[in-house]
Amino acid sequence: MQFLIVDDSPTMLRIIRNALKEIGYDEVEEAEDGQEAMDMIESVSPDFVITDWNMPNMNGVDLAKNIRNHPDFGHVPILMITTRGMKEDVKTAMEADVDNYIVKPFEPDVLDEKIDTILEAA
Repeated sequence: MQFLIVDDSPTMLRIIRNALKEIGYDEVEEAEDGQEAMDMIESVSPDFVITDWNMPNMNGVDLAKNIRNHPDFGHVPILMITTRGMKEDVKTAMEADVDNYIVKPFEPDVLDEKIDTILEAA
């Protein structure tokens, strides 16, 4: 399964990549913001997108909306990982058709659980 992780923090990209590896997912591409993710989505052809919310150029909510409107990738599961944990933030993400939501910091087992939940629902 090909993952695309999107975060403007190199540290978070590394943490998410390592967490994915720990739970058995090795095929991972990275983008630093939503615009870069959209620029590379066709060449990467992800099966699953994990994105931060707060990023320059294009934030995670706008990225989710763009992916949902893409003719080839509108069905791809999207998991948002962010520091924004207020009820209104979760509602905004869900309105952008994000499949699930994790508030930072998180443990790899939480990531594994959320990925499994999303894949089982697909």
